[in-house]
Amino acid sequence: MSGLVACPFCREMFEAGEARTCPECGLALQDVTKLPPSRDEDDEPVPPHMETLPWAYLGRWRGVLVALAVLGLVAFFLPWMRETAPEIREMSGFAFARRLSWMWAPGVAWFVMLPLVLTRRSIHAMRGARFAVGLLALIVIMTVALRVARVPESSRIRPVRFEWAYGLHATFVLGLAALVAAVRFGGRVDDVPTQKHRRRGDETLH
Repeated sequence: MSGLVACPFCREMFEAGEARTCPECGLALQDVTKLPPSRDEDDEPVPPHMETLPWAYLGRWRGVLVALAVLGLVAFFLPWMRETAPEIREMSGFAFARRLSWMWAPGVAWFVMLPLVLTRRSIHAMRGARFAVGLLALIVIMTVALRVARVPESSRIRPVRFEWAYGLHATFVLGLAALVAAVRFGGRVDDVPTQKHRRRGDETLH
């Protein structure tokens, strides 16, 4: 290839001294040995587990986690407690969070989980996010458990009567389901079908 010059854009080659600029692109010709590899020459096949999946891809527990995060956000605003004494009222997770700062944890965990899962668009990225998603689910579970464990004391002067409502129960169940889904997020590494239709079929897939 010595003695040849080429256009750095279209890679059309000429004999040295034949031309100084590319007649098509107008760019100065350069020694072909000094040019970086072209995109076609350097185009390595992307391993299946690294391929970018569509935004709407719901497989490998991605859709399940998205649904759980949305339902978790909804449950955060549903009734968590029904009190009959000393007051008659219902309190949601959001209402608890306005009184106790640590009660924001479930809402924030679901809010963070949703984009975290949606932005993982390859099997490799999904599997890499398992720990983070599982930690968020565990935050939800632990917050609900702590809320149930810490109840106001009742006395003869100030009786406290209440019951936990469906919003709290739903949040706990959704947290457990998210923890299970997080462990399976991305699926098995030995079962990675390719999304590319242009593969020849003779490549080595890892």
